[in-house]
Amino acid sequence: MGSALIVNGGNYLYNLLLGRLLGPEAFADAALLVTLLLVLSFVGMTFQLATTKFAVLFSGDSWSAFKNTIYKYAVIFGLFTGIIILLFSKSLQSLFHTQNHWMFVIFGIGIPLYFVMSVNRGRFQGKQEFTKLAGTYQTEMWSRLLLTFVFLWFLPVEPGILIALGIGISFVFGLIPSDLKSIDLFSKNQLVGDELKQVWIFIGLTVGYELTQIIINNSDVLLVKHFFNSVDAGLYSSLALIGRVVYFVAWMFVMLLMPTVMQKQKDGEPTAPVLFRYVFFIGGLSSLIVITCYLFPETIITLMFGDAYISVAPLLWQYALATSLFAISNIFAYYFLSLNQYAPVILSGILGLSQVVLIIIFHSSLAIVVQVQILAMVLLLVAQLLFFVFKNAKFNFQKKSI
Repeated sequence: MGSALIVNGGNYLYNLLLGRLLGPEAFADAALLVTLLLVLSFVGMTFQLATTKFAVLFSGDSWSAFKNTIYKYAVIFGLFTGIIILLFSKSLQSLFHTQNHWMFVIFGIGIPLYFVMSVNRGRFQGKQEFTKLAGTYQTEMWSRLLLTFVFLWFLPVEPGILIALGIGISFVFGLIPSDLKSIDLFSKNQLVGDELKQVWIFIGLTVGYELTQIIINNSDVLLVKHFFNSVDAGLYSSLALIGRVVYFVAWMFVMLLMPTVMQKQKDGEPTAPVLFRYVFFIGGLSSLIVITCYLFPETIITLMFGDAYISVAPLLWQYALATSLFAISNIFAYYFLSLNQYAPVILSGILGLSQVVLIIIFHSSLAIVVQVQILAMVLLLVAQLLFFVFKNAKFNFQKKSI
């Protein structure tokens, strides 16, 4: 947990320093790469969670076969994704209005390493080798932070290329520590039959949930980069970075919520009080952050990014409100996932797509983009509440019938 706090703090510092050093226009390209890295991390989390789960369940020959299989999947998927980005790098430059396409080329080359790194982390997590797990996060974060700014200060090259280079090299450092000698991608000892089916089912469910997180968390930044000029996109990126503090705070509570709910269910105790407690915590913290952003927007913007970003100060509390609504609805989603109820994941996916559609239709200004997100998040939270009421009413009815 201590390592996670340091890594999150380092990543936040990385973004703040980029915003201050580059200014709004150049920061737009940097924020795009950071957003793509976040998207990559959600996909990588699928490999990590799958490896974690089956590192616990499998042993002996099954574990050896699983290791060969999951690493092979990671390399194949990484190469496929990287090649796609390489082939469409110029199209991505046109789509997101970046200064060059080489930043996408460098980013694409590093993708296979990222997925191998994610599987490594899953092994450490599943085997409870937490020192090594913390180490791989630290080496990735610090190498990216230090190398990127060394490159920016000393190399006379376009910033987007240097940032992509720093990200790519950090994946190499993220493989430290590593234990790849026991892996044979071409071995005949591969997972088959029911065990392979079990792995694919879990990967499918995890991909579905992570996809909803990608859509809701990152679609707005990508769409703004497409529809607006570089200056406005950079301003919006700073807004999004500050507003998402709410989500990062909520995530720490989610990590406590899930095991608590699972234990309560296992012991036959009511789980709803746990949900209400955490909704109260997140609601209270979110309200405090939103009020602070409403009362002191210019001070917050100036301290974190500088005077060049002051024009988006009036939108800060609105973005924080949208993120707060999402954080609270996320508590409901993880609560239901803890109870093996997957309907909220479908709800999140539908509402995540509705957010994309709304931004595509309504994007006349940055204010409208933020406000349609508030609308989408209100709908998501209402849907989660209705599902909760329905499930509890159904449970109480069945209990009375018995």
